[in-house]
Amino acid sequence: MPTFALSYTTPFFGADPDRLVTVAQQAEKSGFEALYVPEHVAVYPGAQIGGWQLPTDIPFPDPLDILTFVAANTEHLVLGTGILLLPYHHPVTLAKRLATIDVLSRGRMRLLGIGVGALPGEAAAVGVDYATRGRRTDEAIDVMRALWAEDEAGAVFHGEFFNLDNVYSYPKPLTEAGLPIHVGGSSAAAARRAGLRGDGWLPGGSLTDEDRKALWELVKTTAQEAGRDPGAIAHTRMGSLEMSPEAAERMAADGVTRVVVGAPAGEPDEQCAQLVEFAERFGLGKS
Repeated sequence: MPTFALSYTTPFFGADPDRLVTVAQQAEKSGFEALYVPEHVAVYPGAQIGGWQLPTDIPFPDPLDILTFVAANTEHLVLGTGILLLPYHHPVTLAKRLATIDVLSRGRMRLLGIGVGALPGEAAAVGVDYATRGRRTDEAIDVMRALWAEDEAGAVFHGEFFNLDNVYSYPKPLTEAGLPIHVGGSSAAAARRAGLRGDGWLPGGSLTDEDRKALWELVKTTAQEAGRDPGAIAHTRMGSLEMSPEAAERMAADGVTRVVVGAPAGEPDEQCAQLVEFAERFGLGKS
């Protein structure tokens, strides 16, 4: 059986601190492994995700600030981004922010889901060439890992977008290997990125079963061809609060190691009741 995480949809729930704490603490008490939050840096008139046009006043609180607040109000809930738009952040400042959260949370910043973004106007708003965002993402991953590593010479990196010479960044994440990076996305490029650089893969929920299986095979074959261990790459999948244990077992048979379900709607007490019901259905929190 995979582990289960909760996705807290900040564009729907906003940044109400009382609701956030109530849901996060109930998720922890119910046996959910982690809490994910999404990101968009900026929206604009006409911005669409799939066929849905984003309202210009939709709230997208900063995900790392949200997770810091969650960490301060929980004890062991793992912190996740689903997903952080990596090319729209400078990797030097981002590496420090992430390492700081990991230290303050005592090692819980473990599910850094990243993606390249799909809104050209969002890239333009932060001065990033939309056409190069994939290459920028690859370099940003390498830069952050160089900064997290313990190296007496400091981080050295020379690329198309970023150049570092003997740069030191502290604090470091609590594990020597740095923070795991889970690549989000439903394209072949995302699957190859997960195989080449990722510690995990988090595809979107709109894929067919056949497409998802083909992309997962691409993740594994890319890793193997690069001399990496495909078995060490975590496979995360979106699920639902209505799913059955049998459906989760089928996912596990396909190599899924973690299932993320969306937080329910309603008032906080209704939300908590649905989390309790889900946990009881799956026996979460029981040894």
